[in-house]
Amino acid sequence: MPKICFIDAIRYSLRDAMQAEASVVVIGEGVPDPKAIFGSTAGLQQQFGASRVWDMPLSENGMTGVCIGAALNGLKPVLIHQRIDFSLLAMDQMVNHAAKWHLMFHGQQSVPLVIRTIIGKGWGQGPQHSQALWGMWAQVPGIKIVLPATAKEAYFMMRSAIADPNPVLFVEHRWLHSTESEGTPEAWQQEWSLLNNASSPLAYFEKVRNVRQGHSITFAGWGYSLVELLNAAQALAQVGIEAEVFDLRVGHQLEVAPLCQSLQKTKNLLVHDLHPEQGAPAHTVISKVMQTLADTQNQDTFPYRVKVVAQPNHAVPTSWHLAQYSYAEAGTIAQAALKMLQQENLWDQVQQKLVFPPAPDVPNQAFKGPF
Repeated sequence: MPKICFIDAIRYSLRDAMQAEASVVVIGEGVPDPKAIFGSTAGLQQQFGASRVWDMPLSENGMTGVCIGAALNGLKPVLIHQRIDFSLLAMDQMVNHAAKWHLMFHGQQSVPLVIRTIIGKGWGQGPQHSQALWGMWAQVPGIKIVLPATAKEAYFMMRSAIADPNPVLFVEHRWLHSTESEGTPEAWQQEWSLLNNASSPLAYFEKVRNVRQGHSITFAGWGYSLVELLNAAQALAQVGIEAEVFDLRVGHQLEVAPLCQSLQKTKNLLVHDLHPEQGAPAHTVISKVMQTLADTQNQDTFPYRVKVVAQPNHAVPTSWHLAQYSYAEAGTIAQAALKMLQQENLWDQVQQKLVFPPAPDVPNQAFKGPF
């Protein structure tokens, strides 16, 4: 079947949304540049004109305020930050204004604004361009957070975000840009038309997705974490350990029922997180799962083991010689899983089964999807 890569899925989603509604505008640093934000906005200004697709000054706070005002007056802006780190400059606008407007005015007016942010690592990004940060936004009621793990999720989550009447933070990992999902732009557009007839298009993608069946241990994570979790799961499977893997998809609403059901089967839960361990959203997932099960289980015979595998609690160095040792990835996941299962003696065998990129601190091209 034909396939669409992640970056093209983003471009198609913006194009299709702009064709469907004249109120959709795209604004961001580098939107009309030749590189077109990794190619994701290529051709949009030529197709829709400079009045709907334009560059923005280095004034994130000011431009976010402009976009909030535009949203309040009938437009549907998609504001793009090439790094999520830049969104910190607009925290007041997003947290104290966009997120609160619907509540403060009793639902009479909303802010249909999408903030598209890009996260990642590698290539000498250093401490200021390699952060995840969306966990900070997850503490703010009124902001939805979506984290696509596949090209198809990227397309539908962006269309859903634009259709949502309230602010949505769209978080994409640039190391997913080359991954692919089966489909064609026409088929996805038609499928979206059917989905958009639902009362809440985003609700479908707030459901946890079971990516891989297993019975030994439960893995869960958001976005790019699926690459590392599946790498570890595939290596563990070759020594007889079958991991069940879940795509958590969103950061604003944690659906834990599927994880609880899986944990009751496997008795082991590991959540992977791209944040530093301290304060990582994975802790919230673990807490909600355990609290849910604790309400229904006998505390004296509570049989579950849980683990958060997150990044080290320090900034990522700029030097790739150091940065390559600054991430908790498939190897760390597999080691933690073996320890939970009390099978550390299998580590040497599992390590040989892991798939590593051809060079340190670069995207692993072995993983193309779908996940």
